[in-house]
Amino acid sequence: MAVKKWLVILGTILLFAGINLFLYLKITCRLANNFSGSDQLKMIDVGSFLPFEEASDLARCGSSLHFQKEDDLPVLDGAAALVPVYASVIENCYPEGCVTYEGGSFSDDNYYGENFAPDSVMQYQNTVRGFEALVDGSVDLFFTARPSQAQMEYAQQKGVDLEIVPIGTEAFVFIVNASNPVDGLSKAQIRSIYRGEITDWRTVGGVPGKIDTLTRVEGSGSQTMMEYFMENNMLHIRSPLAIFGKSIGYSFRYYVSGMVADKRVKMLAVDGVYPDTENIRNGNYPICTNFYVVYRKDDPNENVGRLVEWLRSEEGQNLIEACGYVGLAE
Repeated sequence: MAVKKWLVILGTILLFAGINLFLYLKITCRLANNFSGSDQLKMIDVGSFLPFEEASDLARCGSSLHFQKEDDLPVLDGAAALVPVYASVIENCYPEGCVTYEGGSFSDDNYYGENFAPDSVMQYQNTVRGFEALVDGSVDLFFTARPSQAQMEYAQQKGVDLEIVPIGTEAFVFIVNASNPVDGLSKAQIRSIYRGEITDWRTVGGVPGKIDTLTRVEGSGSQTMMEYFMENNMLHIRSPLAIFGKSIGYSFRYYVSGMVADKRVKMLAVDGVYPDTENIRNGNYPICTNFYVVYRKDDPNENVGRLVEWLRSEEGQNLIEACGYVGLAE
């Protein structure tokens, strides 16, 4: 009787062990490879792009525009992907001591990985909060991709007219896990995927399995660009079964290749063209877009205009190129 009892217990243990092993192999392992590293990393390491820090990864190419401490210094903010650009502007054009921190030193112990003081010329509130700060007047210049319709409506509601000035060129890219055998898609295929018309990787030359379509936060630069690319015809509801497949996501090229630089992620060619610097510069990559600096038309600070003019000058364009982006087309 005792032997039978122990056999039942042992059988139960083996049954549960078998179930757990099955779940691990069939679900956990697959999900571990599902999301690309770029999508797992929610925020950039702002601490790597702090002006006037020797170890910071900033462009240092000199400038004939030099603000002094007594000048009315424009306050800069921007999207995550453009932190290297506006931080490098401060490094090259602003006086030391103008970037300040609450508590006296930089800390990443908060949601956005920054603790810039209210009087600091560098802020990092990311796209949604930073754009509102520009409209509300606490930020002078905002570095961003194409502003969303909601952001422009917010400015209109506040009675604020904005100047939107292109300062560089960037590629909008689609990313998958490096182990995914698919190396490229057409624009038509991408649109069909994000409209729910293509749901299996096999349809586009990959291994059979569900396509998990990742999206970004509404109002972010990436999501705004994606809505524009999708011609405002995009399926926002993901299939519950898609989490068992392999994902596809999107972002801007430099955010993926320069700031995150995760070897687990690869960028896809689109219409047979890979998004490298040369294909962006010559216009061969089919999804290129400008990025911008935005300011209020009624901003009384004359140095705002001086800085915008410098950004579009040869020196400013050299800085943008040195940051890893592509300058404005000729």
